[in-house]
Amino acid sequence: MANLEREALPLPTGFRLSTGSFHKLSALLTLVALAIAFSFGNDAFLTVNNGLTVLLQTSVIGLLGIGMTLVIITGGIDLSVGSVLALSGVVTGLAVKAGVPTAPAMALGIVAGAACGLVNGFVVTKMRITPFVATLGMMLIARGVALQLTGAAPISRLGEAFGILGNGSLFRIVEKTGGIFPKVVFPGIPYPAILLAAVAIAAAYLLNRRQIGRHIYATGSNEEAARLSGVLVDRTKIFAYTLSGALAGLAGNVLMSRLVTVQPNEGVMYELDAIAAAVIGGASLMGGVGNISGTMIGAFIIGVLRNGLNMAGVSAFIQQIVIGVIVIVAVYIDQIRNRR
Repeated sequence: MANLEREALPLPTGFRLSTGSFHKLSALLTLVALAIAFSFGNDAFLTVNNGLTVLLQTSVIGLLGIGMTLVIITGGIDLSVGSVLALSGVVTGLAVKAGVPTAPAMALGIVAGAACGLVNGFVVTKMRITPFVATLGMMLIARGVALQLTGAAPISRLGEAFGILGNGSLFRIVEKTGGIFPKVVFPGIPYPAILLAAVAIAAAYLLNRRQIGRHIYATGSNEEAARLSGVLVDRTKIFAYTLSGALAGLAGNVLMSRLVTVQPNEGVMYELDAIAAAVIGGASLMGGVGNISGTMIGAFIIGVLRNGLNMAGVSAFIQQIVIGVIVIVAVYIDQIRNRR
């Protein structure tokens, strides 16, 4: 395998850095503008409690968005993450019901998600089926398996330990008042937010500091040039899809833990939120461009937008319209960038 220092792809790398910085800055300014606009409409928007609520609500989108970003950088797409999220949650719930402790059961759910991603990668690379069709098939398969395993019924009574990941918090401060319920001084930082931060840092390190990260960028920038430079393109794509599936499994555990109930119908349309977060954050659907920090900003734009619109009493249907328009605008900007 050729040494990575001899990769003949310096121009795409430099282009990625300059355009990525521009999109990240524009996305960050958009996030700040949304926060200011919603704060004028509702005094409770900028409170600590609401900020922590946004963190909690964004955690699932962020985890899915990180995996989606890796796949998009390779030039692919993963439409199955919402269904894989549900299937992974079902696997975890059934394992807990079978007597498996919560932590190992959640690990099984993540492994189930990674297995779905591995199949996606195999179908894309070895069977030469386009990512859109391959992951669309997995979306239907995973959802069908989840519904079949549960009979389309929720799995409940999973124990208090099952709800710790989704509902626990760090640095929670309470004050005894002498009554039945203590006064909550600080609700604490939600565990899902801490988990999201840890995964984002690890993914950014992988993309920017590890060889596999450079291979992911090279594959998306110019697949044939990457192959001639010694990059194992198929292995790189399989890695990206597998990691996307594993993160979908982790997101499934977080979401089901928040609900303290496994819902096989959860995760519908979540793949669109993940794609939106990545694209808003500057990832190019043409491949080769994208970064984790931009995706995090994109995820928080969606989270803040939904939170602010909910507080303003805007219906969920209108919210979908607004997010759809934002995605179209982001993709249009990406096309202008590619033409230039």
